[in-house]
Amino acid sequence: MMTRPSILLIDDSPGERELFRLALAQTGLDVTLYAEQDTEAAFRFLESQWTAPAVVPLRASNEALLRARVARAQDHAGVVYSEPSASTETMPVTSPSLPSLILLDLNLRGQNGCDLLKRLRSDDRFAALPVVIFTTSDDPNDLADSYSCGTNGYVVKPGSFDALIHCTGDLCRYWLTWNRPSMSDTAC
Repeated sequence: MMTRPSILLIDDSPGERELFRLALAQTGLDVTLYAEQDTEAAFRFLESQWTAPAVVPLRASNEALLRARVARAQDHAGVVYSEPSASTETMPVTSPSLPSLILLDLNLRGQNGCDLLKRLRSDDRFAALPVVIFTTSDDPNDLADSYSCGTNGYVVKPGSFDALIHCTGDLCRYWLTWNRPSMSDTAC
């Protein structure tokens, strides 16, 4: 079963996270967005996704029955149920999984995004996850430092909402559709 692509956005500004969420919605792409505001919360989130349970299928003949089953099932720890698709009467119920892409702000309050990046690259569970620095900094030193820490890409946040929509769409299409991970990346 194909899993729905997801992004983990790590940014300490609630406004920036909301703007990204709105821009992502404007792209029309079917992507799950997770957001964390600091490096420790992000790492805990990734660890929780790593230890998530297996896939559990669920079928229902109509949406009302399906929603009732989902509501009852929410009490079962360790299983996450996704919302049904409008185009189908079958709802794949999957456990959480590692995000397809991490967008990491470089300058977090009291933290440096490179510190989390180094931590991810040194942990076999997360070393192959694509991480793109998504920041306001256009400083050549930040760019060089980010690549030396192991980033897969470096994107300066656009200055307008329309440009953010375009940038978000491009990022998602490249990393979630066009990019192919190496065979060692898929072993995770």
